[in-house]
Formats: sequence, C-alpha cells, structure tokens
Amino acid sequence: MELHSFLLLIAGFAALLGGAEALVRGAVSIARRLRVSELVIGLTVVAFGTSAPELAVNVFGAWRGEAEIAVGNVVGSNLFNLLCILGLSALIRPLAVAVSSVRKEIPLSLLAALVVAVLANDAVLDGGPLALLSRSDGLVLLAFFAVFLYYLYEAARSGRAEAASASAATTGPGTPAALGLTLAGLVLLVLGGQWVVSGAVGIARALGWSPSLIALTVVAVGTSLPELATSVVASWRGNTDIAVGNVVGSNIFNLFFVLGTSAVVGPLPVAAGANVDFAVLIAASVLLLLAMFTGGRRVLDRWEGGLFLAGYAAYVTYLVAYR
Repeated sequence: MELHSFLLLIAGFAALLGGAEALVRGAVSIARRLRVSELVIGLTVVAFGTSAPELAVNVFGAWRGEAEIAVGNVVGSNLFNLLCILGLSALIRPLAVAVSSVRKEIPLSLLAALVVAVLANDAVLDGGPLALLSRSDGLVLLAFFAVFLYYLYEAARSGRAEAASASAATTGPGTPAALGLTLAGLVLLVLGGQWVVSGAVGIARALGWSPSLIALTVVAVGTSLPELATSVVASWRGNTDIAVGNVVGSNIFNLFFVLGTSAVVGPLPVAAGANVDFAVLIAASVLLLLAMFTGGRRVLDRWEGGLFLAGYAAYVTYLVAYR
C-alpha cells in the first residue's frame, strides 16, 4: 500500500508540473489574443480550474456523508495558497500586484474569510448546539459568489475596451492550440491533484495521523498543488498577474463557491478548534493586504515571501503539536 501511495505521489507531481506549464502558456496566449488582461484570466480560468480538486473532494465528501474534512480542506488550502504559494512565488521573483487586486480582489478575499468565520460560529453567536455551515449558509455563500462573478464580467469587459486600441503581442500558439493547452493543463492538474491526495492520504494514515490533521495538511496541501505549480511556473515566466490572480481568485472561489456548494449538498460540521484556523486565515489575508503598502508599493518582496513561508511553517508546527 505504501509503495502504491508513493508511486501515486510521483505520478501526481509529474502531472501537476506538466499541467501547470500547459495551463500558463495557454491562458497567457488566450488573454493576449482576446485582449483580456492576464489578471482576469488568472482570476477566472486559471483560478477556477486549479480549484477543481477542492471542489471535487468537498462535494463528493458531502454527498457521501463524509463532510468532516470539507471546512478544514478549504481553510487549510487557502492558508497554503496565501502563505506558502505566494511566499515561494515571491522568493522566485518579487510579485508586482495590480491596483485592482489591492483595492478589490484582496479585500474581497478577506471579506470571504470573515463571512465564512461568522457563518460557521452558530454555537458561539446563536448559542446553537452545533457549529456547522447549514444549507442556508451555503446559499448565502453562493449569493456572494454570484456578485463576484458579476464583478469579473465587468472587469473583463472594461479590460477589453481599454486594450482595443493597443497593439498587444500575439506571439505564441494560435487560439485553437491555446484552448487545447489550457484544457489539457486543467485535466492534468485535476488528475495530478487527485493522485497526490490519494498517495499522501495513504501515507499519512499509515503513519497514524488524525483525520483533522490530514484534512488541514495533507488533503489541503494536496488539493492546492495545482495552484502551487501554476503560480510558481507563472512567477518563473514573469507572469506575476497570473501568479497573484490565481491565488486570490482560488481563495475566493474556495470560500464562496466550494464551501457554498458543499453546504447545499449537505450541512458541513465545523471541527473543534476551527476558530484558530479561521483566525490564522484572516490574519494572513490582512498581512497580504498590509504587504502591499510596505517597501515597494504593490509589490510582494522576497523578504515578505520569506516571512509568509515562516508563518506557514509556524502554523503547521502548531497543527502537529496540538491537533
């Protein structure tokens, strides 16, 4: 079993790397040819595609009545996205962040974390017997997601209008080839994420880890590996808008759509100690926003990326010690 799990890990990593390269190349080419900003592509096609593993894990888990890992998976994935992925990407290349991200998308991701934290605290706020995300809570989250989709539509439309008179470069694969690369990249990312999660969970269980620890670490990190591969490759290639948009868009997608859909399928219980995880997620979102106003404005510098990575290491240390 452990050999099988290890082989799944290796195959998953290979699929993730290949999928990330194909997705970035295809998405950048589509953005240039449609005269849509790379940030919008990062917030939509790339972000939603790389969040497919979180969606699959949570919805199937809720459908089968195994929803106890759903909230931990999303919160853990978002923390990994913010602290580890952005941190590592910034170490590779300082990340210049678009004005719209600082003013709108990053604050929206902070709002999403706050909304989920409030909805998940029935026991504290209402004195209810259980802490869970109910079906009505899921509908509230999906309503927020609908507003986010409308914002993306307006951003894409205005972006195309501004670029209509620009002579954007159209080098790279043609439109059919770019669409094929993007689709192939998404398929490889989803398959790679599933293989890595299956292999990692098998190894973790063999080591005797608890379900909550597996959800917040192995499953969360495994389902975020598409975001990791995509953002690192995008940063390496200099497409920093895609690197940042992928993470911020994925976090919003995870909190509003993935948790919203999962809660509608079946109410999601919130594990004891989850408020610590919510607090860390909110703090990380605030830290990212504050980083936009230090040093080089609207730039996540290398030293800040190192700080983010240290923060994630401290969080994982806490999980291993106390969960």
